[in-house]
Amino acid sequence: MQRRAFLGLGLGAVAASLAAAGAFGGWTLFGPSGQPLLLSARDDADGRHYAVGYRLDGERAFATPVNERCHDVVPHLSLPLALFVGRRPSTESYLIDTRDGRLLQTLTSADGRHFNGHAVFHKDGDWLYATENDTTEPGRGVLGVYRLQGEQLLRDSEHGTHGVGPHQLLWMPDGETLVVANGGIRTEAESRVEMNLDAMDASLVLMRRDGSLVSQERLADPQNSIRHLAVARDGTVVSGQQYMGDLHDRVPLLAIKRPGQPFQPFALGEAQRAMMNQYTASVAIHDELRLLAMTAPRGNRFFIWDLDSAEVRLDVALPDCAGVGAVADGFVVSSGQGRCRLYDCRSERIAAKALELPAGLWDNHLRLA
Repeated sequence: MQRRAFLGLGLGAVAASLAAAGAFGGWTLFGPSGQPLLLSARDDADGRHYAVGYRLDGERAFATPVNERCHDVVPHLSLPLALFVGRRPSTESYLIDTRDGRLLQTLTSADGRHFNGHAVFHKDGDWLYATENDTTEPGRGVLGVYRLQGEQLLRDSEHGTHGVGPHQLLWMPDGETLVVANGGIRTEAESRVEMNLDAMDASLVLMRRDGSLVSQERLADPQNSIRHLAVARDGTVVSGQQYMGDLHDRVPLLAIKRPGQPFQPFALGEAQRAMMNQYTASVAIHDELRLLAMTAPRGNRFFIWDLDSAEVRLDVALPDCAGVGAVADGFVVSSGQGRCRLYDCRSERIAAKALELPAGLWDNHLRLA
């Protein structure tokens, strides 16, 4: 997919880890001071790449030039630093001091490897795990294991992801088991060209952080690429898909794995599924409100469902919507052609409010710190 001018907000995992709450324009948001720092990657009009931090009122905290375009951002759970992860097939990621934007380290991928856009810090803060591609055996999924020493990430080892083309990974509630979205697509080094659309093998994998496999499950259609994830506090996993087959095929673009149950399609109405245009971007779960949210930028549509009953709570047009993340009152959602919004979900009627964030060429993930 070509570069879209949008701001994505993958806030759920970090928001859940923040203990304090503050007020912003009458809305309650997680954050130690009431003005959380929003971390994201963005480009300027000349195509130059930046790692940036903004306050919710639009104040820019920093804009650090970087060599390559980034995708997700991984804040450390206790230290003022974050890794801006290179977008597939990047060979660089950037460790940034979130207080002033100082570039602490340019992390270079190992020989024969490139970054696939996502990573996670372990709960003890000493280890980072990143999805990578083995370019010597194109598409073979690799989990790069890095140790944080001072202000540097040092590659320690790697594990296979038990699949092809891994994308997002998250922790299960035990903090020791990883869920990995193996997208199933082979790509060569320095390329985003899909090489195996007639032989894809997407899978949802649970694995221990020592690399051992816990489970591996697949959806019925092999061309339904599993891409982005959300994990609830009770262990429910939701995945958003990007279908690589015919535009008119009817395939489930949202799937769920509830505790003790198999990985299976989430109940969607056919009209909703069709509006997604075979592509989903971000998913998020609000644990306290038991809600599930998803963006479909190719269909210019944003959805919220009851996580337990699958009842539709919100179905609205939102041009070029991309990212969604849980905050105290509901969800934050981005739009590349409009303003980022807060959706207050505490009442039966969901209300929207615009955020004062600047327009620009933002990438599709943003985190709170």
